Amino acid sequence: MTSEEEREFDDLLLLLKETRGFDFTGYKRNTLVRRISRRLEALKLHDYGEYRDLLELEPDEFTRLFDSLLINVTGFFRDAAAWQRLRELVIPALLGQKTAGRPIRVWSAGCATGEEAYTVAMVLAEEMGVDAFRERVKIYGTDLDEKALQVARMGVYGERALSDVPIDLRETYFEQVENGYAFRRDLRRQLIFGRNDLTHDAPISRVDLLVARNTLMYFNTDMQLNIIRRFHFALADPGFLFLGKAEMLLNHSDTFEPVDLRMRLFRKISTAGPAYRAAWPATGAASDFASRLPTLASVALASGPVAQIVVDSSGNLALATSKAETLFNLDPRDVGRPFQDLEVSYRPVELRSVIEQARHDLRPIELREVVWHRAGTSESRVFDVSVVPLVSSGELVGTGIHFYDVTRYRRLRDDLAQANRQLEQAYEELQSLNEELETTNEELQSTNEELETTNEELQSTNEELETMNEELQSTNDELQQINDALTARTIELDEVNTFVSSVVRSLGDAVVVLDGDLRVVVWSPGAEELWGVRADEAEGRVFTALDIGLPLERLAPRLQAAAAGRAEAEGMTLEAVNRRGRPTPLDMRLSYLRSEDGDAHGLIVVMNVISEG
Repeated sequence: MTSEEEREFDDLLLLLKETRGFDFTGYKRNTLVRRISRRLEALKLHDYGEYRDLLELEPDEFTRLFDSLLINVTGFFRDAAAWQRLRELVIPALLGQKTAGRPIRVWSAGCATGEEAYTVAMVLAEEMGVDAFRERVKIYGTDLDEKALQVARMGVYGERALSDVPIDLRETYFEQVENGYAFRRDLRRQLIFGRNDLTHDAPISRVDLLVARNTLMYFNTDMQLNIIRRFHFALADPGFLFLGKAEMLLNHSDTFEPVDLRMRLFRKISTAGPAYRAAWPATGAASDFASRLPTLASVALASGPVAQIVVDSSGNLALATSKAETLFNLDPRDVGRPFQDLEVSYRPVELRSVIEQARHDLRPIELREVVWHRAGTSESRVFDVSVVPLVSSGELVGTGIHFYDVTRYRRLRDDLAQANRQLEQAYEELQSLNEELETTNEELQSTNEELETTNEELQSTNEELETMNEELQSTNDELQQINDALTARTIELDEVNTFVSSVVRSLGDAVVVLDGDLRVVVWSPGAEELWGVRADEAEGRVFTALDIGLPLERLAPRLQAAAAGRAEAEGMTLEAVNRRGRPTPLDMRLSYLRSEDGDAHGLIVVMNVISEG
């Protein structure tokens, strides 16, 4: 389409929206162009501008256009295998999640003339029972075409429409009426049909099953996304979605999960997050141990996990914990000895100068990662040493020395350093691999985008083909109706021809009908028998030019005068010769062939053989 044609086409869609309230901007443009072009061809118009002018002059054309655009192709149990899977997988799950007595709501979107809505009704009635169906089920059928909805509300269908309904279901759920078969009135009350525009109107809410078969394929991608979001909102949790064979939910794995992907059955995924509960720990009551504090302090100090030595203000060993005694080979008899005489004062680290500095500065001194190689063993240990001046009532009363064993942490740090070195090496290798992977990923991303584009094109093509298929089916239905009418007319024509032939035979032995130029229009079987000339040889030729046994020199002037209106058509007796060459006297009668307004436009020639004697 040229830019001018595009503009005229958009103006036409705007006219439909502003004057009739039908917004087709979300529909696939190719489908709209194809359907509207059919109307232009039928009306022998050249462009959309002419058609727009015609719509403004002839409002009745809107109805014919909408009938063309709103393709109402549907049927009972369309794609029977899909309906069977619905009965096997979805209906039991749907009924299982509903407690007895709770209502069941179904929405048939794009229901057209209602066949699929009634199909759902039959399926549910078979699974639940007729009484439970009447009490619990509501089925809402919606469409954009009010004319199709009128058919759905009536619920009356012809023999051909019911051809795909099993015999037992037809006998159970349909009643024969004057012009076809009507769905049972007591069950039809459970079905409500109304107009709904999926692109703008609010969806029906709290729906347990949503049937929208071959409806999405008429919309473009953006509108499909919008409608699917509306469907997700409309469905209860959980709820089921039943689409047509040409429709997929490729990009909606976060909102719908497949029940049977091949049959286009999906289940809604809830977007609600899980609930969290917080548990608070109970608080225990504190114990009263004030009376036992001195004993507890002594025991705790002695059995503490840290090696601790206390030197009094005189420089003598005042206290050593069990851990310190074991670690530095101290004996209880060493308590009271000068600290400088003990091995621990200079091994694993020189402590005497450190003690003097701590006492002088009255501040703790920390020695980090002191390594001690114990004599007689290959074991080495690492300590953090803390020298703390002990002050009571403002006076220095001693010095506390704490040995924190950090061997395990040192080893862990060394192991960590080794691991870091290995990690750096691995990281360098990983970086190289990552660069290669990034290159490969970019190639894969490019390939994936190409595949997604190809997949979307294939999906669009599939939807387009399905749309064209439904258009062809709609055209086929129209042709079938025309064919039925032609068949009826042919039967009527055969009956008329038989009647006319009987009348012609009854007029005389031989009957010939001539037009105004005396050309043969009808040549009766009696004329064939009498003159030996077949009807296909005589019809269309001038009667007076036929080589038969009539005295044309006498007959021709009379026929010409009668045909020209110069003489009255009357009878005469002629001597003729039949096909066997025998003399045959004839009683020939002429009469005018008249039209409905009484004007003569030909002659009827009736010839009877005069019997001898």
